[in-house]
Amino acid sequence: MNALSRRNFVGLGASAMLATAFGSRIAFARAATERRFVFIIQRGAADGLHTVAPVGDPAYAGQRGQLAEDFATAPKLNDLFALHPSMKNIYGLYGAKQALFLHAVASPYRDRSHFDGQNVLETGGTSAYQLKDGWLNRLLSMLPADDKAIALAATVPMALRGPVEVASYAPSSLPDASDDLLMRVSQMYQADQQLHGIWEQATATKVLTSDLASDNGKNAADTGALTAKMLSAPGGSRIAMIETGGWDTHAGQKGRLAGQLNGLDKMVGELQKGLGPLWANTVVLVATEFGRTVKINGTQGTDHGTASCAMLMGGAVNGGRVLADWPGLADGSLYENRDLKPTLGLDTVIGSTLSAHFDLVPQTATKKLFPEVQMAKPLQDLLRA
Repeated sequence: MNALSRRNFVGLGASAMLATAFGSRIAFARAATERRFVFIIQRGAADGLHTVAPVGDPAYAGQRGQLAEDFATAPKLNDLFALHPSMKNIYGLYGAKQALFLHAVASPYRDRSHFDGQNVLETGGTSAYQLKDGWLNRLLSMLPADDKAIALAATVPMALRGPVEVASYAPSSLPDASDDLLMRVSQMYQADQQLHGIWEQATATKVLTSDLASDNGKNAADTGALTAKMLSAPGGSRIAMIETGGWDTHAGQKGRLAGQLNGLDKMVGELQKGLGPLWANTVVLVATEFGRTVKINGTQGTDHGTASCAMLMGGAVNGGRVLADWPGLADGSLYENRDLKPTLGLDTVIGSTLSAHFDLVPQTATKKLFPEVQMAKPLQDLLRA
């Protein structure tokens, strides 16, 4: 990987340095097109049922308990679904037909491990660690040869790793530890009475810094504004990936997820504002590694589940709709008697979106992006003609 020179990095503007303080790591890719694409990954398994809630499902209120209270006065998207009230900017995009929600969506992964699930999502395989590169890197290989990518982080996210050269800028000579390493150290310290508490406090701090709810969403908004600035620079980046954390809501979900969604909403709002006229040619994809359980748990949260909700936003999106082959929330309709059942592949959503956005042949592009997946028929009309 090529490191940015100090002169080139300074040329990006002092605001680029702020990304290291926002908790969300940002990765950028450059494509020779006026189209922009932003991938926002929700690490931690975001609850799609508490983002776009199926309030019209007869089993919804009984299954969700106190979580249903947030949607008593939430804005309706249609007769079945309502949007979380924290997402005011995104609701405005929906009204302008620039936001599209896809529900009961999942990758091929089914075993509910964050690390494995994120690997499947980012590599585009059918099982964890099956593929060694990411679908965003494979996308770059289908774009003009001069296109470059840059990761503004200590390490490039898995979705951008691969044979296409990606430059990186690390704010410190000591790179951040990977999530896999942190998990292994946590396991090693589990039985140590002295070190376990210290380590738990340190990792809790790390999680807090990646939380979109911090500072009432200001850091998330700043990240959105910074991303827009990078995507708007003459000759600059055209594709961006934003990592977000804090979506693992095992306890106290109502307040925590409201803060997270507020941060996401402000991030998207600043993206739209900062891109200005470029927003018309922009697609923003928001997706998570898997969803959460249908039923609330004993600590007023939810546990690791299966299907969730994906979002497409931007001026290029044919929005104002919720696409869902809805499986229902009654006990007999749940996946493994606990989760929202998947009825749409996330790989199909990604492949269909990128093929349309970058004028790629759908069959060729999806086979390149997801070589191990038996691809369903591409979705039509996700984007404006």
